[in-house]
Amino acid sequence: MVVAPSGVGKTSLTRRLVSDHGDLHLSISATTRDPRPGEHDGRDYHFVSRDKFQGMLAEDAFLEWAEVYGNFYGSPKAPIMDALSRGESVLFDIDFQGAMKVHKQAGADSVLVYILPPSLAEMSRRLHTRSQDSEEVIHRRLSRAKDEVAAWEQFDYVILNDDFDRAYADLAHIYHAERLKRARNPWIGDLVSDLLKEEI
Repeated sequence: MVVAPSGVGKTSLTRRLVSDHGDLHLSISATTRDPRPGEHDGRDYHFVSRDKFQGMLAEDAFLEWAEVYGNFYGSPKAPIMDALSRGESVLFDIDFQGAMKVHKQAGADSVLVYILPPSLAEMSRRLHTRSQDSEEVIHRRLSRAKDEVAAWEQFDYVILNDDFDRAYADLAHIYHAERLKRARNPWIGDLVSDLLKEEI
């Protein structure tokens, strides 16, 4: 799971990672907020009405959900479980509280990565430059970012995004290392058994 405050570059990093790795499934969240300029339904989010979201809640269709800045966000369960059944890894581009909920359920099967901004001033500049939020919302995002940054020790990895290419390389290295962990490759035991039976 990749977590970062708004304006840090999380979405750009996660989309590139998914594009470069065919065995990685991106969990697309459902949300009740309106699309921002350039966003598309089914690619960036599943944009749904509040009634639809409430219906999905009643059907227990989410792995996790939360209310953020007056809008609802949730991770639909079915596509996640389908991807896992195919042996794919699932990447969550998710907010802090959602990541903590998934981590509580998945435990050791989950990996928590936090992306730090080079400074809150730079984060503020990016939020103002993209002109997608009101001044009040930007102020709330910056205040919340401080709370999240203070919780950095809850994460397995922390990446500083002061240079996009370097931050992406760090994220890709983490993905490769986690995929190679012994516990995630049960086939190794059979291979080792066969190797030890070989006559040399």
